[in-house]
Formats: sequence, structure tokens, C-alpha cells
Amino acid sequence: MIREISKEHILDKIQNDNPWWINGHIEQDINELTRRPYIELLKPLVYQREINRAVVLMGPRRVGKTYMLYHMVEDLIQNGVPPQKIIFIKIDNPIYLNISLEQLFAYAKEASGLKEKDDWYVIYDEIQYCANWEVHLKTLVDSYRKCKFIASGSAAAALKLASNESGAGRFTDFSLPPLTFYEYISLKGLDHIIQPHLVKWPDDEIEIFSSPYMDEFNKHFLDYINFGGYPEAVFSKEIQADPGRYIKHDIIDKVLLKDIPGLYGISDTMELNSLFVTIAFNSGAEFSLETLSRQSQVPKNTLKKYIEYLEAAFLIKRVKRIDQSGKRFKRDHFFKIYLTNPSLRGALFTPITSTDEMIGNLVEMAIFSQWITNHWFTPWYARWANGEVDMVELNAGTLKPAWALEIKWTNRYFDKPNELKSLLKFCSENKLDRAIVTTLDKEGQKMQQCLTLQFVPSASYAYTIGKNTLMKKRMFGG
Repeated sequence: MIREISKEHILDKIQNDNPWWINGHIEQDINELTRRPYIELLKPLVYQREINRAVVLMGPRRVGKTYMLYHMVEDLIQNGVPPQKIIFIKIDNPIYLNISLEQLFAYAKEASGLKEKDDWYVIYDEIQYCANWEVHLKTLVDSYRKCKFIASGSAAAALKLASNESGAGRFTDFSLPPLTFYEYISLKGLDHIIQPHLVKWPDDEIEIFSSPYMDEFNKHFLDYINFGGYPEAVFSKEIQADPGRYIKHDIIDKVLLKDIPGLYGISDTMELNSLFVTIAFNSGAEFSLETLSRQSQVPKNTLKKYIEYLEAAFLIKRVKRIDQSGKRFKRDHFFKIYLTNPSLRGALFTPITSTDEMIGNLVEMAIFSQWITNHWFTPWYARWANGEVDMVELNAGTLKPAWALEIKWTNRYFDKPNELKSLLKFCSENKLDRAIVTTLDKEGQKMQQCLTLQFVPSASYAYTIGKNTLMKKRMFGG
């Protein structure tokens, strides 16, 4: 006779997954892991009680969401929340199959041994494994107004779609990106090689974080590009030795072959995979739907949808084009696509070296990946018949260029700034009096045609943007 999973088995599993009910703290090995700085942005949303909303933590696979939730449990305990009032349920466990979120909540309360009805913190990890989770979570938020619900999931496309459609007014989305270069340096315990200093702009000052040990700093930057986007890879020599096996199998394949097809009913996963490989190999290149369709062998009529899916899954980011006058195009015939995590390319192909012919593209991708986690900033690039500028910000009010950035992995233009012809032309035409140019390892300021050019090593710029992103989010709430 086939035995059924009993209620007692479920209660035992829930108790086992919440060791702090007995020990008063999370497991020691997890507690000793370094916290991602992004947890400081998550905390206010979890503790916030005035507005009745669930927090939905979403992001790509293997960027540390579950560990961050465990660290959040410890923070709650340290701030006086009774350990037995914190419930953690891993929805991807098959034992919970076909059990509703509300029933799991009821089981967990029973397993805890407490009788109270209110003031629970309930965490559902990998919530996308629950069918119609967004409807059930919305009902919980409405029904248990004195409880705080937190959900997470790796199927970013599924979570984002469901959260936007069904969770309006009930969910607060929190996106956890791959590691920034700033976090990578912090996790490696290398903060001691970083030094901040102020740079004077016309009528302004900016703070740049650089290093007196640029050879070492650049080496760490290359390591970050190759495999540093994932916390596990930072400390694992095995993963670094074979990033393709870990990142491709555990992350890329699961997203392309399981997450996206399962959500959107895509049957031809070979097409999707072909498109992603084409994009990854040419990350940072300018595409049109016509050229991308021809290169990837994906029909044009399905290509646009695939790009939307890959972007929703947080694998890629499209960047739109403006002309030399800073004007947007009415129709986006051309666009650039960047991987959101440079480590993805190294996993698909081979790790990059400092002299590789593709190093410039990878450095550009790494710098873009520091910026595209910002919700308040939309990067553009400028391109016209005989010129291009890598990154431009448009003023939110006037829609005119506010600043410009040229990304280089060489000191050539520090020594010969007059060769930055496209940047000089763009800034002159748009009346910009300053611009930033990245270099290999040289830093300084030079005047060229009434334009102040600030030269910053690429690694320093990437670190500065990653750090300032977190600082700005803390000040302005993201």
C-alpha cells in the first residue's frame, strides 16, 4: 500500500526548517557568511508596518536571495522579535505540493506551538513553485493585516509579471541584482586597498573611489568580470576553475529551459537558447531586429517577445539610442543589448584576459551592469553616421543630455584627448562642459576645447558606481 504524506510529516518538516524556534538563532555557518550590503535596503521594507504590503524579493538565480532572507531572520531576532513568530517555508520542497499558502501558514503556526493569531513574520522562499501564488499572497495580505509577509523567487520573469498584474497596491517589489564590483571587493575583504578622494568639477565636486595598487585592483576587476557576479563563486576555486559548469548548468540552462518556457509556454527552447548565445557573444553591440534575427536564426515575429522574456528574467538589458543632438528616435530600429552580469559570458565561452580582443566589450558590459540596477536612471547611448558615445543620461525634465561617458580600457586617450572626436563633438553640440572617460589605470583631469575631461580607471569607476548606487538608494529610497 502506498503511504500518503501525513500532516505530522509536514509539521515536522516545518519545524526542521525553522531551527531558531528552538536555538534562538539561525544556523552558525549561515550566520557567519558576510552580508550583502543590499540587506540594508531590504530591512526598512520588512520592518515597515504603516502600509499593509508584502515584500517580494526577486532576482536572477544564485545571487544570494535565500541567504539574505536567513540573515533577515537573524536581524529580526536581534531586534526583539520572538524567534517562534518568524516562519520560513521553502515552497520548492515537494512535500508542500498542492498545499495553499494560507494552509502552510496555518500548519506553521501549529508547528510553532504558539496560539497567537497576529504579529507573525512569514517568509515564503521560491514562491513561484506555488500555483497562482500572487492571488493567494494578496489574500493573505488582506486577511492578516497585522502580519508581515515576505516572498522570494528565482524565476524573476514569472515574479515580475505576476506581481505587476495581481499585486498592485499589495506588493512591494525588491530586486536583488548580481554582485556589484563594490560588493565583490567588500566580500573579498579588500576594502583596505580602496581610497576615496574628491574631484573638483566646474561648480561641483564628485567623490571617486580608487586604489594606489592599480595592478592588483585591475586583476580583481578581471576576476569580477569572469566569475564575480555570484556570491558562491567569489570564494570557490572549483567554480572559478570551471565557471561554465556551475553558471551555465545551474543558472543559464534553468532559466532558458525551465523558468521562461514554463511561464510563457515556449516550446522551442533551442530558438531561445540560440538567441541568448548570440546576444551573449555580442554583448554591447548594436543590433536591429533584422540583423539579430539573421544571426540567431530566430524568426523576427517571435524575436521581440523572446527579448522581452530575457529582459524580464534579468539576463539582459536593452539600451536605446539617441542621435548626436541628443534627440530620441520615434522608432527604435537600433538598440544595444548588454548582459546584466558579465560572468554569464565567461560561463558560455571562456574567461577573459587583460589583453583579449574582447576585453573592451567586457569592461563596457561590466560598467553598464553597475548602472542598470538603478531604478531612477535610464542609460542611453548616442550614435550617428560617423560617431558614437558609450553612455548618456537625459535630463528628466528637459530630455536633453545631462552628462556623457566614454568607456575605454587603455591610457591612449589620457595621453591624446584630442582623439576623442565623437565625445568632443557630442558635448560641444549639446553644450556639455564636462565628461568622464575611463582608462586602464591613469587618473586626472584635462581641458579640451573648453570641455573638462575627467579620466578615471575603469575599475575605479565601476567600484564608485556600485558603491554610490547603494548610498543613493539609502538616501532616496531607491
